[in-house]
Amino acid sequence: MRAEKRKKTDRPEWDVYFIRIAELVAERSTCLRRKVGAVLVKEKRVLATGYNGAPSGIKHCEETGCLREKLNVPSGERHELCRGLHAEQNAIIQAAYHGVSIKGSILYVTCHPCSVCAKMIINAGIKKVVISEGYPDDLARGMLKEANISVKYIRRKKSPQV
Repeated sequence: MRAEKRKKTDRPEWDVYFIRIAELVAERSTCLRRKVGAVLVKEKRVLATGYNGAPSGIKHCEETGCLREKLNVPSGERHELCRGLHAEQNAIIQAAYHGVSIKGSILYVTCHPCSVCAKMIINAGIKKVVISEGYPDDLARGMLKEANISVKYIRRKKSPQV
């Protein structure tokens, strides 16, 4: 009896798989301006996730309104004028909170990190960042490059909601 030829499935390659998870994580965001998700991965295993929003236990911008909008703060400027944490920050904090080493990991994030997050990525020992959207922060791009952190863009159309 001859073995039947198995049909190859349409499995996404690893970077696409993890960026899709980051997109799903972003759906938890409570930011009124931009929904961002992040996933920290090592050896093809998810270590931690994060999305942008207010710290645990305090009101979200959905309830209080956006301070940055009220003050007309442009995107990419005056990060301290926000109630929320960035997705990358929350993923790094979640890993630390649970005692998970992220040294040598890959960060999948739906938006290019800002300069504050870039500094955290560098000092956390993250070796690569995979991004699905840009962000107007030349300082962050320059610092990641100077720190020899590999940056890869995956431009893709968002999957339709099911």
